[in-house]
Amino acid sequence: MSMALLHSGKVRDLYDAGDDLILMVASDRMSAFDVVMAEPIPDKGRVLTAMTVHWLGELADLAPSHLVSADPTDFPPSASAFGGEAGVSELAGRALLVRRAQMLPLECIVRGYLAGSGWKEYQESGTLHGMALPPGLRQAEKLPEALFTPSTKATGEHDRNITLEEAADLVGKDMVHVARDLCMEAYDRAVLAAARRGLLVADTKFEFGVIDGKLALCDEVLTPDSSRFWPADEWEPGTNPPSFDKQPLRDWLEAIGWDKRPPPPSLPPEVVTETSARYVTAYEWMSGRSLADWYGAKR
Repeated sequence: MSMALLHSGKVRDLYDAGDDLILMVASDRMSAFDVVMAEPIPDKGRVLTAMTVHWLGELADLAPSHLVSADPTDFPPSASAFGGEAGVSELAGRALLVRRAQMLPLECIVRGYLAGSGWKEYQESGTLHGMALPPGLRQAEKLPEALFTPSTKATGEHDRNITLEEAADLVGKDMVHVARDLCMEAYDRAVLAAARRGLLVADTKFEFGVIDGKLALCDEVLTPDSSRFWPADEWEPGTNPPSFDKQPLRDWLEAIGWDKRPPPPSLPPEVVTETSARYVTAYEWMSGRSLADWYGAKR
């Protein structure tokens, strides 16, 4: 019997694995400017999965998580519906068996540096997430202190920034304060771990769900899709440091003048290759491990 598809997102597909379990499969699909590209990015799904498992291990004493196993031999027999043994092998390295959670309708974002949409807002109004910042800050400048900036996604809309009070209205005051405190501690730990490896974590996004009455880390954690990583030795306020994410793809799309509406343009092989390399480098540099040692490596 095959597993029922519960949800198919831009990057991940969720399948009902029975017994209150879900098989969460990270595809190699790439989204840019909220449009999914036609060409997959090799190893992207394995990187997102391996990096999430790495960080869930690093943060295990801080908060529980939804993770049950990344080992494909632990997947339910119904996973064979992906194409027999070849199907299970195809999932290796890209899938996680996780517990069902009642997800909070929040994107829990922590910003430590003035970058991306935050830099754009600051240029326009001198604020970040509606909060006043000191004048004269430069692009990529380290903030006086890291900020918790929640957002939510309404049906059919992009992420929408909300205040802490609005977040409390959605999930309850106690819950949002616990989520905020967990985010700030997790970010601080990630910053220290990254610094030891010569990297900066400019910002990141966490998602939480309730499992057995407790708040648990869910979905992806500190990956190139949910975070902005910079090489410490190439960071300089007033510049846009190179980041280990989909930046080569974004730069190419901006350079050709694409209107950011579907259908997307065909990606040249060199953009696909460079983007894949950025993702693999992010995992290997941050974790100190080789992606070749992770499940699903081509032998």
